[in-house]
Amino acid sequence: MSNPVAPEVRAVESTWLTDAGRELRDRIRGLVPLIRSQAREGERIGTLTPDVLQALDEAGVYRMTMPVEWGGSALGARDIVEVVAALGEADGSAAWSAFVGVGLRNFLALQPGVVEEIRRDIEGGVGPALVGASVFATTVGNARKADGGWMVNGRWAFGSGCKHARWAMVGVAFDPVEAGGSGRGVVVLKREQFEILDDWHVMGLSGTSSNSLRVTEGIFVPDHRFLDLAAFPPRLDQIRHHYSGAAFRQSGRALLMTVALSSTAITLGMARGALSCFAEQAIRRKPFTLPYPSVAEMASAQVAAGRAQAMIVLAGSTIERYADQVDARTDAGLEFGDDEESEVSLALAYAANLCEDAINLLQKTLGSSTVSLSNPIQRFVRDARVVTSHGAIRVDPLAEQNGRRLLGLKPFPMVGAAVPQRGVNVPHAPQG
Repeated sequence: MSNPVAPEVRAVESTWLTDAGRELRDRIRGLVPLIRSQAREGERIGTLTPDVLQALDEAGVYRMTMPVEWGGSALGARDIVEVVAALGEADGSAAWSAFVGVGLRNFLALQPGVVEEIRRDIEGGVGPALVGASVFATTVGNARKADGGWMVNGRWAFGSGCKHARWAMVGVAFDPVEAGGSGRGVVVLKREQFEILDDWHVMGLSGTSSNSLRVTEGIFVPDHRFLDLAAFPPRLDQIRHHYSGAAFRQSGRALLMTVALSSTAITLGMARGALSCFAEQAIRRKPFTLPYPSVAEMASAQVAAGRAQAMIVLAGSTIERYADQVDARTDAGLEFGDDEESEVSLALAYAANLCEDAINLLQKTLGSSTVSLSNPIQRFVRDARVVTSHGAIRVDPLAEQNGRRLLGLKPFPMVGAAVPQRGVNVPHAPQG
């Protein structure tokens, strides 16, 4: 009797993962050895090395959410998750660089004049089109209305990618009595208008050049490079009517959810990278205390690897599920409600923390050999802690926001379910 032919074994990929997304993801996976080999140097200099920046640019990372009309790929949410996670397997700073590019395509909601200025200026450039710093922060710069524009000064934190970009979008506060409007806005600065401070000396994501930007003396910014923050959400929603490609069929809310998805995909990729490094190193290393030939033969190491895998699979399933939902609803012309968006933001933040827990478990199981700066695992540990410390993906504030809804209290007004809507009155707990 002949044996039946065994069925082919392979995954059935999401229907929302496109050929363009697969190709970019696979190009990134081919760059993992280069990116990892230069990650330590990137930390030393505080930015991506020239080789890594050029490789990411040539691969198409900084064009993946740009409009087709600009020569971009305009990828959807699931594609972006795949690409950013693949970069995370190599290095958190490289993945963060891609995530920043995803968020900053939202500058297309600004005034048409400055959008066209930026489009012309970045042709042939390498790296992100512009950076953002302190756009929705509690502390921003100052703006005063002048003829034909604004006089601006201030200091803005966390300008990720600032050493590579020609433009910066920064938050400003102004007097609404004098100038009208909400009192909060954004302005776009050219590279020669701001100073990059040497203050990015941090425990993780050191290669992201997330330095502060500063303007000490008032500079003039023309009106077309200004936008009131109150106008930003509706203008964000209108982007889809001006550009083509999957990314630009999304509503403004879906655009912001894609940013949240890409940030959590960083930790997903790093957790996968840490598990891969753990498996390689556990086979080679001998345990310090127990008489096994290798760490891999320790029952405790096997349990740790299995638990970490479960954490990563669960986190990945959550992130990928919501990425598919964003693409599916975009295709069907459907929206997310306020409560859904808030719930998704919390679930994504929790998934990111689950990935961090998996990384920490693997590092502690392998032991002191991982603390060497040449070991990628210690970098994953530090970078994951910084990602999950980001204000927009911290679990407790997002849990409080969801808890308010669940308990019948009015939730705080937010932009993208995770960023406070500045300049808007918020509900307070009753007194007495």
